[in-house]
Amino acid sequence: MVVLSVMPIQFLFYLFCLFNLQLTVYQNISRENITIVDTKTLFSLIDKQDDTLRVFNFWATWCKPCVQELPYFEELNRDQKNKKFILYLVSLDFKTSIDKKLKPFILKKKISSKVLLFDGGNPNDWIDRIDPNWSGSIPASLVSLNGKKIFEEGEFENLQSLNAFIKKIYK
Repeated sequence: MVVLSVMPIQFLFYLFCLFNLQLTVYQNISRENITIVDTKTLFSLIDKQDDTLRVFNFWATWCKPCVQELPYFEELNRDQKNKKFILYLVSLDFKTSIDKKLKPFILKKKISSKVLLFDGGNPNDWIDRIDPNWSGSIPASLVSLNGKKIFEEGEFENLQSLNAFIKKIYK
């Protein structure tokens, strides 16, 4: 009887510790990886003129093609780790869904890249600034380097097609 009364307490303690560990991991991932940015901030990143290659992927958790290509961007980010390279996953999810959808999604998918939750207001005010030919559909990607920019609308089928797109900036 004594063993049975101790076991539930130990089990509850174990569950409590496990829950706190998961909560800590969740809070750390979401704090480090998600930054809410406005139009001015986003364009200051896009328009930087230096020797750092910047890749911006416009996506949302509710966009199936976006979610399907995210592993390619994550792999690209790992491959470029020691180079002058920054990947920004620009989420177009609603700001109101950050805690219920975006943070759990990032944790579940183990996304380690920088996530910018874009709070840019009316898309008609900024889509043409990204690229005048952009219809506004996602996924879409932009690469910038030394003031030069290239843009592509649509999903990448694999890491090779993503790398081929990025290499266009050097031509």
